[in-house]
Amino acid sequence: MVTSEGNSTLFTPVKVGPLTLSHRVVMAPMTRQRADQPSGIPGDLPLEYYGQRVSEGGLIISEAIAVSRLGHGGYGSPGLWNDDQVAGWRRITDAVHDGGGFIFAQLWHTGRRSHVTTSFQTPVSPSQDASFWANPANTVSTEHGYAPVSPHRALDIDEIPSVVEEFAMATRNAAAAGFDGVELHAAYGFLLDQFLQDGSNRRTDRYGGPVANRFRLLMEVVEAVSAVRGADRVAVRISPSSTFNDIRDSDPHALFGHVAAALDDVGLAYLHVIEPRVSGFTLIDAHAGPVASQELRKSFRGTMIAAGGFEPDTAEAALSAGDGADLIAFARHFVSNPDLPERIAAGLPLSPYDRDTFYTPLQAHGYIDYPPYSDIESASA
Repeated sequence: MVTSEGNSTLFTPVKVGPLTLSHRVVMAPMTRQRADQPSGIPGDLPLEYYGQRVSEGGLIISEAIAVSRLGHGGYGSPGLWNDDQVAGWRRITDAVHDGGGFIFAQLWHTGRRSHVTTSFQTPVSPSQDASFWANPANTVSTEHGYAPVSPHRALDIDEIPSVVEEFAMATRNAAAAGFDGVELHAAYGFLLDQFLQDGSNRRTDRYGGPVANRFRLLMEVVEAVSAVRGADRVAVRISPSSTFNDIRDSDPHALFGHVAAALDDVGLAYLHVIEPRVSGFTLIDAHAGPVASQELRKSFRGTMIAAGGFEPDTAEAALSAGDGADLIAFARHFVSNPDLPERIAAGLPLSPYDRDTFYTPLQAHGYIDYPPYSDIESASA
């Protein structure tokens, strides 16, 4: 049971869609590359990992889960496009629910940030951009280590409905697997974000050009998955200031203001906003305030989660301000502190993380071998 001493906004109840959470410390989606390969089935390692990080009344957002083989963009990443994958995830959601927690599935199509050995075919994007695959910084995890992304092609307009259906099918599979809802990964330069931003979307049809056209695919996916599950069990994650994966837009304020305003009318479970304090894997300013969520609050009235390099004190300050996010998602601290909400509530020290083990496919070290504070205390007694 998570409790907190004194007045702490982090440890007050909050509604997320139809769910009532007992606290506002969210486990952020984190790619960890421990699913069985090439099947994409989450096996015993992810089962233990998620089970260790359950807190009563708390929300876990899963790592990014590919909606299709074409959308699978990294060795060690899981999928949710077949029955065997559903069965693997069912074991995990059962463990989370048995611990009194909730879990959303983050649904993912990597688009151009992929490799033919994981997608099994030429990756796709809204537009073809040879500079992307020519950039040596753009790499992706493969069976033989990190390698340059494969050349991609532009999606034909008549292929786009099948992408929408892949997200809808993955949502049906997520429900069958026992997830409490789904989060659409429209951040960090993956496919939905590639369509949003004009640096990667140079289409001249109804999916390109003006902001409303570039937003069209995301909205079609939101509508399709909401028809499957209900909008109050659907969420969207965006990264308004990120340039990770060579993503950029000529007017991000106008773009993401439009996105937030349009999604405000849907009745989402939440909008998940990555703050500019981080860019990809890099923490830019640990003490920066939550700029993006405060700005988007002008357009989005629903529940909002902020993520991006937060510490317990900066998370509390962000929520206490009352002008931005309603919950805070933690990533790296959840890696090394499976009992993170309990530690924050009790003011206990946090264990350091080892970034070198964040992305080590199928390895237990750095994944399931971080003990809770009670074990550390017992060992030192």
